[in-house]
Amino acid sequence: MNGTNLDIIGDYLPYLISGAGVTIRIVGTSIILSTILGYLVALARLSRIRVLRAVAATYVWVFRGMPLILSLFFFYYALPQFGPRLSAFTAGVVAMTLNSTSFFSEIIRSGLAAVPKGQVEAAYSVGMSPWQVARRVIYPQTLRLMLPPYINNCVIMLKESAQVAVITVPDLMFQAQKAYNATYRPLETLGVAGVLYLAITSALMLLQLIVEKRMSERKAPTVAISEEKVDA
Repeated sequence: MNGTNLDIIGDYLPYLISGAGVTIRIVGTSIILSTILGYLVALARLSRIRVLRAVAATYVWVFRGMPLILSLFFFYYALPQFGPRLSAFTAGVVAMTLNSTSFFSEIIRSGLAAVPKGQVEAAYSVGMSPWQVARRVIYPQTLRLMLPPYINNCVIMLKESAQVAVITVPDLMFQAQKAYNATYRPLETLGVAGVLYLAITSALMLLQLIVEKRMSERKAPTVAISEEKVDA
C-alpha cells in the first residue's frame, strides 16, 4: 500500500470511528428496548387470555416476516404522511426495535416454556411467593437457556444495522459510503469499515463463547426445595 492510500485511511478514519460510535448507540438502544418489549410479548404469548395470545402471535408473525429495510422506509418516509415525523436516528431505533422484538420474544418465550412445570408447582407448594418462584426457579434456568441465542441475535442486529444508512443515519456504513464517494477508493474506505464491523462483532461473539463456556462448565441448575422456611 502506497503513501497516498495510507493518507486516505488517515483522513477518513475519524469519520469511520464516529460512524462506528453511532452504530453502537443505535444497536445498543435497540437491544435494550427490544429486550424489554420482547419479554412483555413473550408473557403475552404464554398468557391464558386468548386475545393477548392472538395479538402477540400476530405481532411476531408480521415483524418476523417483514424485512428491516421495509420497516426503515415506513417509519422514516411513510409515517410522516400520518402526522409524526421522526428523525433518521429515531426511525432507525424504532424500526430495529420492533423487528428485533419479534425475535427476542421467541427466544425468551422458549426459555420460559422450557422450565418444568413440576418445579414451579413444587415451589408454590412449599410457600414460595410468585417473586421467589421467578427469582429462584424460573429465571436462573431461563437465562441459562436463552443467553447463547440472545447474544447471537445481538450479533445479527449489529450486522443488519448497516441498513439504517439508507435513511441517512450517520452510522459506520453511511460514513464509509461518503468516504468512498469522495475518494473512489473502495479498498481503503470500505475495507476499514469492514475491519471496524468485524472488531465489534468479534467482541460480541467472544462474549457469546465466554458465556457458553461458563454455562457448559456448570451443571444445569436444579431447584432444591425443602420443607424448611423459605427466605425472601
